[in-house]
Amino acid sequence: MPDLFAPTPRTGASSNCGNVKRWVRDLFVLADEATVMVTELRCSEAGCPPLETVIAILSVDGNRQYKMHKPMAEVTQDDLRGLAAHAEPSNGSVKWGKGEN
Repeated sequence: MPDLFAPTPRTGASSNCGNVKRWVRDLFVLADEATVMVTELRCSEAGCPPLETVIAILSVDGNRQYKMHKPMAEVTQDDLRGLAAHAEPSNGSVKWGKGEN
C-alpha cells in the first residue's frame, strides 16, 4: 500500500507556484489580506491550450481572474508584467499567453 503522507517530488509547476504568487502580489501591489490562488489546468477541448495557468486574486477591492496560455513552470516575471500592464481594474478576467503579448 502506498504511503499517502510521504513527500512527493516537486514538479516544475509546483516549484514555480510560490514565485508566481509572490510576483503577482508585488506587481498588483496587493494588501496582506488579499488571497492569490495559482492553478494549472489541463484541457482536452478543441482550440484549448493543453495546459494553462489560472491566477485568481480575491480581495475586498473585488475578485479578478487571469489566464495564461502556458504551463505554470514556464510563467516568468516578465509574463506577469505584461499581464498586469493589460489588466484593467474593472475587468475581472484577462487572457494572456502565446501570441497575445
